[in-house]
Amino acid sequence: MFQHHRPANLIFNIVLTAILIAATMAKTTTTLVVGSTGATGKHVVAQLLQQDQNVRAIARSKSRLLALLDEIIPDASTKYASKLQVTEAAILDLSDDELSKIVAGCDAVVQCLGHTITFRGIYRDPHRLVADSAKHLSAAIESANANVTGSKKIKFVVMGSDGVSNPDGTDDVRSRSERIILSLLRKLVPPHADNEATAAYMSHDLAKDNVKKLEWVVVRPTDLIDGQVSDYVVYDKPQGGLFGAGVTTRANCAKFMVDLVLADADGSSLWTEHTFKMPVVHDAACAAEKKDEKK
Repeated sequence: MFQHHRPANLIFNIVLTAILIAATMAKTTTTLVVGSTGATGKHVVAQLLQQDQNVRAIARSKSRLLALLDEIIPDASTKYASKLQVTEAAILDLSDDELSKIVAGCDAVVQCLGHTITFRGIYRDPHRLVADSAKHLSAAIESANANVTGSKKIKFVVMGSDGVSNPDGTDDVRSRSERIILSLLRKLVPPHADNEATAAYMSHDLAKDNVKKLEWVVVRPTDLIDGQVSDYVVYDKPQGGLFGAGVTTRANCAKFMVDLVLADADGSSLWTEHTFKMPVVHDAACAAEKKDEKK
């Protein structure tokens, strides 16, 4: 015998299927990652790809990026080939128009730039790599979305350092000895001054009332180490002193940034909690140990 389906059931199934498809599509984002071959940036790319997200990357060497991804995820360069687009270039060598075209269509931009910790990396140009890149990218985001209607804002996540104070003055005042150390770093170590300039630019020039198409978060990890993804904790300001306050694996720092990028898609309020702020991220295990030491 033939089974006859009621029209109402057929319509219900069609509508349900359409809703499920739309929900799946809504969870797919496109993120531009700058600094993608760096010690943290490579984890951002890998984790986004593992969650079936589209990634655009700017890297001096595509082959190097693919090799790094294969070290994190076996055969990643093949498995996720359709999800990854790489532009081979140095970020500051791209013209405003070229960068705007790369940014166009992205839901988020993640900047994981830093200076190589060698004499040449610390003291060679560009001394303002991080700050100038943040300016270049924020301008590209605004330009690429100038004619896009609607209230949607592009997420701009910038990796900073908890050695840099939040310019809004909400961090605890450092001790006299730490202020002296930071003053010396500011004068003698260009990367520290670069990170401070970046924080100042984000806080002042990209203040909420000064931007139309983007929202930002500056992620400040404590002392970075290599290691696997684990639980992390987020604070609104640095914890403890300038040295030995805690550690964060680069993979965990990347996890926090990826969680920020995907917060709206998975229903989390993480992004809205930290928008236009500079949260500090620690490994949860280390944070728990520090808490026990204080008891």
